Amino acid sequence: MTASPALPLIASDLDRTLIYSAAALGLTMPDAEAPRLLCVETYERRPLSYMTETAAELLTQLTARSVFVPTTTRTREQYGRIRLPGGPARYAVCANGGHLLVDGESDPGWHAQVLRGLAGCAPLAEVREHLRGAAADGDWVLKQRVADELFAYLVVDRERMPDAWVKELAEWAGTRGWTVSLQGRKVYAVPGPLTKSAAVAEVARRTGATHTYAAGDSLLDADMLLAAGHGWLPGHGELADSGWQSEHITALTERGVAAGERILREMWKVAEGSGPG
Repeated sequence: MTASPALPLIASDLDRTLIYSAAALGLTMPDAEAPRLLCVETYERRPLSYMTETAAELLTQLTARSVFVPTTTRTREQYGRIRLPGGPARYAVCANGGHLLVDGESDPGWHAQVLRGLAGCAPLAEVREHLRGAAADGDWVLKQRVADELFAYLVVDRERMPDAWVKELAEWAGTRGWTVSLQGRKVYAVPGPLTKSAAVAEVARRTGATHTYAAGDSLLDADMLLAAGHGWLPGHGELADSGWQSEHITALTERGVAAGERILREMWKVAEGSGPG
């Protein structure tokens, strides 16, 4: 009996790549031409994140023809609020690779391996204390958070945040083995070894996938995009704004929720065999 070929593994960032808050929808077209939206996340009884109905249909089809892996910096609790079309993913990556969920549960062996890999970085407490200093110095820091005891982030007022502050933070963090990423209103400080690509590679190993594809919009997605055989980058976000590029990554012109729909169209082409091989 001939074994069935392994399904392609398609890993995708969520926020500002496939799903969008009301503030990030980016709809600039006339109301009469705006796409119909589907709410995929609620929080405290309020709708929070959306995708177009067409994107939802594409994702439902995609999950049946690929190993679809949501990959996010969100904590497990934050990821649990999302209800993606097509049903729960068998594998999901949370906390930027800190947790590999298998049927909704964190794999303890993977998490232990991640923690061992962070031993060479400055401790979270040191970074958190540095960020706390920023909060004390200016009213532009709205919230301070720690994600799953792995990394820290601030919610900021972008208009009032000092122009050079993120660059200065990145230089300080870099000498301590940490990476900084600005995404919307959030400034993330993440240990360098904590990557989405490592977790996606583990899923590929477990599933036997030989072809991996990826999509993302931020610096924290760059390692995953570079490790993929092919990938897609929306026309907005940290990577697009900085001019980041790679020859095997397609930079799309669509922005906002339209970019999410276009990315899923490209992913579907891969799943049905007519996309990048």
